[in-house]
Amino acid sequence: MKYEINFTPKAEGDLGYFKAYEQRNIVAAISSFLTTDAHIETKKRKRLEPNQISPWELKQDKYRIFFDIIDTTVDILAIGYKDHNDLYIQGRKVSL
Repeated sequence: MKYEINFTPKAEGDLGYFKAYEQRNIVAAISSFLTTDAHIETKKRKRLEPNQISPWELKQDKYRIFFDIIDTTVDILAIGYKDHNDLYIQGRKVSL
């Protein structure tokens, strides 16, 4: 199944926090893993327990892309990175 990708304004700001080569890596992961079969859990894509950020997570290296699926649209809600067991979004530590 094909999905349309939609960045929320917050996710666009989160993406802008990263350096250009990191942004390319993140956008490439979104294109590769979320444009088709985004609703199927894999090693990189998983459904999260209820939290205030998002119902789904895509892992790409140290980066975490948080998204939701509504019909045939994938909404990118937030983008962050992991440092050990800590999650950071725009340089601020957050918890799920």
